[in-house]
Amino acid sequence: MAISAALLPSFAYKRHEPSKTLLYQIIENHYPEFADLMEAQGRRLPDFVQRTFSDYLKCGLLENGFIRVRCDQCHDERLVAFSCKRRGICPSCGTRQMAETAKLLVDDVIPHQPVRQWVLTFPYQLRFLFACYPEILTAVLAIVLRAVSTHLVHKAGYSNRQAQTGTVTLIQRFGSALNLNIHMHMLFLDGVYRKTTHGLYFHRVKVPTQRELQSLVHTLSHRIGRFLERKGLLVRDIENSYLQLDGLESSPMDDVLGHSITYRVAVGPQAGTKVFSLQTVPAQELSRKPYVATESGFNLHAGVIAQAHQRDKLERLCRYICRPPIAEERLSLTSSGLVRYALKTPFRDGTTHVVFQPLDFISKLAALIPRPRMNLTCYSGVFAPNHRWRSQVTPAGRGSGRATNDTAKDEPASHRRNMTWAQRLKRVFAIDIERCDSCGGPVRLIACIEEPEVIDKILNHLCQTGKLEPSIRQDNRLPPLRAPPDVVY
Repeated sequence: MAISAALLPSFAYKRHEPSKTLLYQIIENHYPEFADLMEAQGRRLPDFVQRTFSDYLKCGLLENGFIRVRCDQCHDERLVAFSCKRRGICPSCGTRQMAETAKLLVDDVIPHQPVRQWVLTFPYQLRFLFACYPEILTAVLAIVLRAVSTHLVHKAGYSNRQAQTGTVTLIQRFGSALNLNIHMHMLFLDGVYRKTTHGLYFHRVKVPTQRELQSLVHTLSHRIGRFLERKGLLVRDIENSYLQLDGLESSPMDDVLGHSITYRVAVGPQAGTKVFSLQTVPAQELSRKPYVATESGFNLHAGVIAQAHQRDKLERLCRYICRPPIAEERLSLTSSGLVRYALKTPFRDGTTHVVFQPLDFISKLAALIPRPRMNLTCYSGVFAPNHRWRSQVTPAGRGSGRATNDTAKDEPASHRRNMTWAQRLKRVFAIDIERCDSCGGPVRLIACIEEPEVIDKILNHLCQTGKLEPSIRQDNRLPPLRAPPDVVY
């Protein structure tokens, strides 16, 4: 029986068309010029950067393939274009990855225990080092996790052999002004697990004091500096210290990364100068925030916590950490054609917007693209894949001890799979794509169209019948093939 339109959800599905967004138009118009400029300077963009931009220009376009979904009752059809599935600059795919990661962490990984967020930021020099050489960031992450975990275990009154905590680290690469800012968001259990004769027991720790945070950030800066010295990457003298990168392989992106980190223009006649900013609010006085400690450019913050019963807050926190770097609603163009980007919150000096030349804006996007196979999510402690307690701690019962967990064995396989496209829309945007907007009937997938000839036939038919805008057929289409030139012998 058909459902009345009054009973349908208040949100209806509308096909996302990236080609109509301002971000897409800026990239489409200025990326080729940026790539040619880098090539002319002898700094050819890495292949993964070129693939990310080129795939983004194909994201959401029906010409590149789509799936057909149909209502079983009224037979109304809908076309859903393929996405690029790239990390870095695509807001649509970034939102999808954000929803999947947050759902995985809340439903399958993090138990119903209090969770505290620890955020560690680094000096500019180390941000550049980590961006160019991810393997060094991996080693530094191990140092950080070991120091914070040991602090929590000792604060609970145990040793590392008696108790352990768990953490999920999400490495974020961007700042509010589209600058490259590699820092760590660590979701630590606000306590430790201890093995008893009756099973695992969770012992919660007290709120960290300012003195503890200051001592911890001092320990982190000292250990990281000592590690870099052993690697020959850090040289210290009586007055200061500096990085020694002569023995490491350079990249064409090094200059772009360095300018992005320091808020400077990377290309064009104004290269090396500070990015232009708009200060539209009064400067704010520097006030000391609670649960924050700083030393030698390191900043440690531990003021956000989600209690055991606050699963909605935990999921919002996970989404915030995993969000895509670019917010399209904060992007605009000035009357002179410059790219203006609004900050999420004003800086202390009153800055509310940053303004880029179009080519420099493309360079800022290129700096935010992570290298292939660079893991931005790390599980450690009792959340580590091979930890013996993982199956007893995580809600999904995953881990090496899964066979001994009866509840995990009985869990349906569908719960352990990634969310479908329809489930993501319903969970994040309250849009029920599995119901028809016209009659409320069930919608199912009927075909996946990838052959160019079939794609053209379907889209041309829809344009002729008025069900598809003709302008969509003109987006990002390659010019027609030409015959080879005549050869005169």
